Amino acid sequence: MPRLQAEHVYKVFGRRPEDAVRRIEGGASRAELRADGTTAAVIDASFSVEEGQIFVVMGLSGSGKSTLLRTLNGLLEPTAGCVRFDGQDLTSLSERELREVRSRRISMVFQHFALFPHRSVLENAAYGLEVRGLPKAERERRAAQALELAGLKGWEKSWPDELSGGMQQRVGLARALATDADLLLMDESFSALDPLIRRDMQDQLLDLQKTLKKTIVFITHDLNEAMRLGDRIAVMRDGRIVQTGTAEDILLTPADDYVASFIQDVDRSRVLTAGAIMADPDTVPGTTTGAGQEIRTAEEFLAAAPATVRPDTPLSELFTACASSPVPVAVTDAAGRLVGAVPAGRLLAVLGEPTKKAETVAGTAAVPRAASVPGPEAGASEGKVTAGA
Repeated sequence: MPRLQAEHVYKVFGRRPEDAVRRIEGGASRAELRADGTTAAVIDASFSVEEGQIFVVMGLSGSGKSTLLRTLNGLLEPTAGCVRFDGQDLTSLSERELREVRSRRISMVFQHFALFPHRSVLENAAYGLEVRGLPKAERERRAAQALELAGLKGWEKSWPDELSGGMQQRVGLARALATDADLLLMDESFSALDPLIRRDMQDQLLDLQKTLKKTIVFITHDLNEAMRLGDRIAVMRDGRIVQTGTAEDILLTPADDYVASFIQDVDRSRVLTAGAIMADPDTVPGTTTGAGQEIRTAEEFLAAAPATVRPDTPLSELFTACASSPVPVAVTDAAGRLVGAVPAGRLLAVLGEPTKKAETVAGTAAVPRAASVPGPEAGASEGKVTAGA
């Protein structure tokens, strides 16, 4: 079961919101509703988030992403649809029950830090635990641990105005971590920071995630941030989710022209990986090495390949190897078994192809996978490379 599910969520502001939902379902546009003084902020949003994932919701200002986030913890009540957390319908809870869920199981990190200027760093980090009613010694112990995780050990007695913007945001993150909540909601949490500090905070979050494995919903309008952080990404436009997928899915097979235009300036070489574009190993037989020898087996290929990489290696790390040899780069799994190959032509085709809706790259499927690679039990037939051969 997914940790978090949104099912056909609508959020409408203005007069007769339930009537507005029915009108939308009947084909009415956002503009028609606005003419009647009604704003459809979120329209029929559905998605799921697995445990331990960072799920990024990306969109321009006014797309509805922050409103959607606030429906996930009950700060805003959906006009229609439901939100389930660990199978429990949050939209069916009383206000008291919702407060209990928010204080114990769901934490939020805001864009503008929201620190109390008259409280120390430690007291700010412990605030959520204070609201919950934990004894002072316990909340200070947990807050100190969270500050250390966030890289602020030694700053416990400082005041917020003594910290840089990045450090203040770390306090906000520590406050969320101190509650040990199951779900973190992060609303444009790094957007107010300078670019270098912002990247540092992204690194911090990714490092923390390796250890804590929290379930996170992260809101951003920055595409590069979404691509860097998100295990899965939802793109919103005019209140609707227009595409959901991995960064690779969205880069290689944009759902429509809007998504294609949104991603056209992304540096593909730093987002896409060898596993996203690799060809099946059986494309290698017949390749000739620099010495004029024809490759026939997996062992011959691995010996001749200019480099061996893992499927999660960024394409930016393949350029030198692809340029130095006529033999493709070998892609292997954790056990060292051959799972794919990246020829120089395929690398250049993927990086050079203009982004277009659901098109193929260089005549192949836009997201080629080695799905049909035989397992290690399969033998190598003459003239064909098989994984484990």
